[in-house]
Amino acid sequence: MAETFLLDIAQRVVEKIAHLSVEEARLAFNVESHLRKLKETLSRIKAVLLDAERQQHQNEKLRLSMWKLRDIFYDAEDVIDDFKCEAIRKQVVNHPNITFKVRFLASCSLPLSFSLKMGHKIEVINQRLNELAIEWDNFNLGHGTDNRHVFNRETHSFVKSKDVIGRDVDKENIIDLLMKPSEGLDVPVIPMVGIGGIGKTTLTRLVYNDNRVNRHFPLKIWICVSEEFDLTRLLKLMIHSINKGEQCDDSTVEALQTCLRSLLNDKKFLLVLDDVWNENQARWIELRDLLRSMGGLSQSKIIVTTRSLKVASIMSSIRPYELKVLPHEDCLILFTKWAFNDVDDRQYLNLMRIGEEIVKKCKGVPLVVRTLGSLLFMKTDESDWISVRDNEIWKLEHAENEILPVLKLSYNHLPSHLQRCFAVMSLYKKDSIYYSDKVIQFWMANGLLEHSKQKQEWVDVGGRYLNELLSRCLIQKETDYALGFTFKMHDLIHDLALDVSQKECKTVNSQSYVIDENVRHL
Repeated sequence: MAETFLLDIAQRVVEKIAHLSVEEARLAFNVESHLRKLKETLSRIKAVLLDAERQQHQNEKLRLSMWKLRDIFYDAEDVIDDFKCEAIRKQVVNHPNITFKVRFLASCSLPLSFSLKMGHKIEVINQRLNELAIEWDNFNLGHGTDNRHVFNRETHSFVKSKDVIGRDVDKENIIDLLMKPSEGLDVPVIPMVGIGGIGKTTLTRLVYNDNRVNRHFPLKIWICVSEEFDLTRLLKLMIHSINKGEQCDDSTVEALQTCLRSLLNDKKFLLVLDDVWNENQARWIELRDLLRSMGGLSQSKIIVTTRSLKVASIMSSIRPYELKVLPHEDCLILFTKWAFNDVDDRQYLNLMRIGEEIVKKCKGVPLVVRTLGSLLFMKTDESDWISVRDNEIWKLEHAENEILPVLKLSYNHLPSHLQRCFAVMSLYKKDSIYYSDKVIQFWMANGLLEHSKQKQEWVDVGGRYLNELLSRCLIQKETDYALGFTFKMHDLIHDLALDVSQKECKTVNSQSYVIDENVRHL
């Protein structure tokens, strides 16, 4: 998914050109016009990259053009780094404490030949960019702001209880929280947090449809929030849910809140806000205060499902309910249900021996179990089962609502600089214990950390990145130590990293024969 890295790479190159030091600029003196032209073209293309990212899913020609652009950006970055390297070399030559031998070796390249060589390289890059820019003009791309674009998901409240395996204890825990009297005047919000596919929505459906909950809350409202946490939209959805499908055409917040107030009318209700991504506290406070003004809220409850601990902390003061993976035995029952339906699996003991190994690679994530079970439904050839067992999950085919497309929502919501840092973690082995200071050094060495506006040290910038990944449930902290902490990455999240970095990063082993020439990290 190199196209999602493009904005970050373009931004870095433009900044590097703008921040060439006096010494580096002196080296680039003879190619100043080439550099200025390069910066102008990069800035022009950067302005439409976000629109390109949105459109490339429906335009194969644009997607391929973005791969070409990635390589040009990287080549431009390499040239700017050459200027920085040459400036350091000159400092070595002129340092008073350097021996004659080292000074002689370091001064072998001539400034004129360096400028000529760099001038030629930048000229070639400009030519390539100009050709591509003409091609891009035909795509009719518009300017956009740096706002991660994610396609909206839709969820619903219906569930077949007998199809849900292994969540009885979790269900009782959430129902206990719902029945518990609220303390104080604050909005009683119960946040449920976990990685994509862990079963947050399914568990919430179980709770939502339980008879005890039906008796306790005369009014229930289910809203799939997804990407767009917009007050007008949410009020319309709530009114639509209460009115059993009737639309509300009023477009002003004033009219909508008046309509909602008349519908709630001090009633005790359960509101589910499913799949929340909003990290803008002001937007949540706006909705919270509006609901608080309608009366009866202290007896009502709100369940929020999210993949982000930060979202949970914004919306509630209570500790979030972190949904854990399913035990292996429950996963095996779930897998059998999807692979064999109502057929007696004892007829296929040979397949179930392979199936046990398939379930182990799911690492307790129900959506993965269901996905792999569905792939093998009605297949009784051992070779099909062995293929699923031996292949990485990210290499298997996936439908829209199956595991990798669902997980990619978490990736798509990352800022572009974090996307690259996350992707290169695919170079680590599965089941690795990560050491935070080593990972930060790895990011630093590859130039993946952005300049901090708060003048932070690089190690602090890297620590901020890791905390962001922690808050989004993409990594899990294990233990603290003097220089930082250790953490793990779920195998499924590692598969996501492998998927999004296919042409960016490559791990070579004895079975690797073909390597894309454009791979950046090997």
